[in-house]
Amino acid sequence: MRRRTLLQAAALAPLARPALAQPAKAATLRFIPQSNLSALDPIWTTATVTTNHAYYVYDTLYAADSNLRPHPQMAEGHEVSADGRTWRIKLREGLVFHDGEPVRARDCIASIQRWGKRDSMGQLLSTAVADWRAPDDRTIELVLSRPFPLLLDALAKPDASVPFIMPERLASMDAMKPITEVIGSGPYRFLKDEYVSGARVAYEKFDRYTPRAEPPSWASGGKVAHFARVEWNVIPDPGTAAAAMQRGEADWWERPFNDLLPVLLREPSLNSMIADPAGRLAVMRMNCLQAPFDNEKVRQVVRVAVNQEDYMRAAVGDDTKLWRTCHSLFPCGLPYDDDAAGAKLMPGNLDLAKKLLGESGYAGQTVVVINPTDYPVIGPLGQITADLLRKIGFKVDLQESDWGTVVQRRTSREPVDKGGWSIFHTTGSAAGWSNPAVAETVRGRGAKGWFGWWSSATQEQRVQEWLAAADEPTQVRIAKEIATAAVEDVGSIPLGQFFIRTVYNKRITGLLQGPCPYPWNVRPA
Repeated sequence: MRRRTLLQAAALAPLARPALAQPAKAATLRFIPQSNLSALDPIWTTATVTTNHAYYVYDTLYAADSNLRPHPQMAEGHEVSADGRTWRIKLREGLVFHDGEPVRARDCIASIQRWGKRDSMGQLLSTAVADWRAPDDRTIELVLSRPFPLLLDALAKPDASVPFIMPERLASMDAMKPITEVIGSGPYRFLKDEYVSGARVAYEKFDRYTPRAEPPSWASGGKVAHFARVEWNVIPDPGTAAAAMQRGEADWWERPFNDLLPVLLREPSLNSMIADPAGRLAVMRMNCLQAPFDNEKVRQVVRVAVNQEDYMRAAVGDDTKLWRTCHSLFPCGLPYDDDAAGAKLMPGNLDLAKKLLGESGYAGQTVVVINPTDYPVIGPLGQITADLLRKIGFKVDLQESDWGTVVQRRTSREPVDKGGWSIFHTTGSAAGWSNPAVAETVRGRGAKGWFGWWSSATQEQRVQEWLAAADEPTQVRIAKEIATAAVEDVGSIPLGQFFIRTVYNKRITGLLQGPCPYPWNVRPA
């Protein structure tokens, strides 16, 4: 029986009736995250849960609002030379790291340089920077070899490898290895002595953090911490998490299983909202370095067979208000939506896929699908894929573990018999995958790119053309060509677009919509 079937059965039965609502611990916000926090370095991994954690601890020079417009955050402001090649960014006064050291320009430079070695948009920016300078502790100077109109958009990147600022001594470490010491200058301080992977994460309000005066919008504006302490309680089982919400033992559940929503919302103490109106995209990634998916024809077999509705119903449920098919690797409903072209490449034709498999050169290699058991949205995606591949004629090994293990294992480039993998699935926010500069799903950076390591020099040239486009219609045309090419050559396979309802106790208010569950502005009702 599939996970969804089991949970549907559980949802039909009434959950244990809560006792009298328990008062929240004084000044403590109790949060149930989407999954375990196994990796602490938000530059080393694009795991959403790590980005969520990082927003508590770190701050950024600039930040995007709900319209994706960049605003100064740690920056006080900036000046740009007439030729657009020299930028001087001034830091706000009084910025302090959690270890008591002041935030200096050289910390910011080292942080951005480390980010630029991992992130696709960071790499694009790095190729345009001729020199970094720190004339004084509060001044960052960038000298560009050519104008880079998206510079502020890069520094304000809102999701999936955000350019968070760390102390220079940490940011100078190898970008290809994860940092385990967590020191930032954000509104909350990470309590390392209370961190237990798989169970608990704790944060304490940083009293030396000075919020901006502007109203908050996404990650921009005033990050006011109203709780002295935030506790993350990792609860992999949805039924247990639902019971904790009903009994008043938790204040906020980031991603409840949709089948449990009707039961939860019958409880008078609970409320819900759409976390991000732009939604999230689900994708399949194949390992393009190892057989059988180093063969483009074999990858195309899978693309032809995928039926997005199967994936969305398994992962999100039967309520079609919470999901839609979207055959574009850029979010549907946004300017670069390429759904029509993608749909032609994804007919969902199992018989055609079987025929193409026989012509592809597939030699019977085992396909290892690594898949999480503790991530209710992602887990069903891997199960559907494993079932689909078997029907086509692939030899499949579905290896399930916790999400933290999947995050660690997907970094391996070894063959499957040496701990490698063939396929994994993940999701990303519409903001994080909204254009060619930020969406790793469409990039062909090969060994320097995202897990899966699809390589396409032609695709990377298209990205440069998009950056240099003289007008918006040209940008739109090139972006759609980029999206089509990524689906056609199977850099990634889009599986649909969905919307998350987050559930919270009416004791709290001020939750902000956006791609992450931001802790600021949340306060006792």
